[in-house]
Amino acid sequence: MRLLSRLITAVVICVIAIALPVSSTQAQGPEIDLSLTSGVPGDDLTVSGSNFTAGQYVDVYYDADGDEDFADEEWVGDATVGSDKTFHVTFEVPESYQGKHGVYAEDTYSQHDSVDFNVKPGLTVSPEDGTVGANVTVEGRGFGKDERSIEVRYYSGSDYDTVLENIEADENGSWLGSFWLPSSAKGAHRIDATGESSGSTAVRDTTFEVTPEISLARLSGSPGQNITMTGSGFYAGDRYIEILFEGEEAQVGIIRADDSGYWQGDFEVPEMPIGTYSVTAEGELTPEQDITPVTFEIKPGLVLSPSAGHVGTELTVTGYGFPVNEDVDVLYDGNRMGTAETGSAGSFELGVVVPSSQHGQRHVTAEDTVGNIATAFFTMESTPPGGPDPISPDDGDRAGFIGRVRPTFEWSAVSDDSGVCYNLQIARGNNVTAAGFADPVVSVTDIVGTNYTLARGEALSYGTYYWIVQAVDGADNESGWTAARSFHAGRLPLWAFVLIVLAIVAGIGTAVYFFVIRRRVYYL
Repeated sequence: MRLLSRLITAVVICVIAIALPVSSTQAQGPEIDLSLTSGVPGDDLTVSGSNFTAGQYVDVYYDADGDEDFADEEWVGDATVGSDKTFHVTFEVPESYQGKHGVYAEDTYSQHDSVDFNVKPGLTVSPEDGTVGANVTVEGRGFGKDERSIEVRYYSGSDYDTVLENIEADENGSWLGSFWLPSSAKGAHRIDATGESSGSTAVRDTTFEVTPEISLARLSGSPGQNITMTGSGFYAGDRYIEILFEGEEAQVGIIRADDSGYWQGDFEVPEMPIGTYSVTAEGELTPEQDITPVTFEIKPGLVLSPSAGHVGTELTVTGYGFPVNEDVDVLYDGNRMGTAETGSAGSFELGVVVPSSQHGQRHVTAEDTVGNIATAFFTMESTPPGGPDPISPDDGDRAGFIGRVRPTFEWSAVSDDSGVCYNLQIARGNNVTAAGFADPVVSVTDIVGTNYTLARGEALSYGTYYWIVQAVDGADNESGWTAARSFHAGRLPLWAFVLIVLAIVAGIGTAVYFFVIRRRVYYL
């Protein structure tokens, strides 16, 4: 029995003795491990080696082209083996197409090992955050070699927009494209891709962080004006959005964002002096600090009340956005109408009476001593007055007897809010156009009353004449001309009158001769 026990012990010892050298030999072979078994080009990959020769250099290669030939250009790093026979090399996975690629390590004693790394497709974006409308660059790596029909999808919620399509990868499975960020709410939005051989589930997607933004339809204006603000990238359905002008609520009405975080609202520029001010917004969900403010410049402006009328209208001129406590001159068509002083908000008010001026838009200007100017337009009425009725001379009347005559012309009165004067024309023909007679012998304008007697220099010689008259209001609106009326100047022409006089004188002389002189001679 004792002998059997000794025999068993000897067998066990022999088995252990045989096994130990084998185990020791297996543990001494060089090995490498990877921190990742799969990933996307651009990932950091660490190669860890063990059982290499202490103190020797180890070169690491990555088989990017997949030909299993580790060329010098595929070298990715090196390290010195430590006293514990280990090393670590970290490198960025080079551009390479989808599938298995070998990682190889070899020391100066030609001890080596290799393992496979599985390349998968993935995306990166630049920039990684921004506002709606930003230009986003998408880079794809690790797709199939020369893969085609790649499209990029942007998820604004549960649905997506195809923002790029018909992309073709190169021989390394890489491609590049860009798109304009569509309307979407605040937060992270997934960007994915799919291709001819790469399904969307296989692609490592990426995200883009949408940030809120505001913009103004105008960056300057005067107090009282309505300005439109547009917001994007707010939280979906954000409500009770407030527009803040220098920290004070200024919006008109209730503003709410839609499902894509977009909204639009108006605000009224507050009554404040000239200068540059900060304008921003906030919502119930979207905080003010997440939004970059915009600047708005208040400039001088004018408001006229009323903005249209006639000569003599009492006009109130109100100025806004001027400097504080500054004298401001008010001019109407360049003519000074008065001066006012601004208050603590840079505003003033001045009442003036509209002077005679042409119909249409008239310039009303306010200007301070340092050159700030604001202009508004007063619309002068353009309704012509009614036409007068000619009274005297009546059609066919005679005026005067002989020589140059100066008749008096009379017509009916016309009333108009802008005041009225009259134009008179006299001609030898009766052809009346819109401008009056084609060739008037007398033309008198701006007659204040309803009658006119020709001046000495306007006296008419014998003959038939025609006369017309029109009304003109204080805004230079003209009525039509009256129909031409004829009249005769003088009873006889001067030469006929002279002949008659001569004939009378001759007759008297003849009578005197026969009845006085001849008889006296006879009796002598």
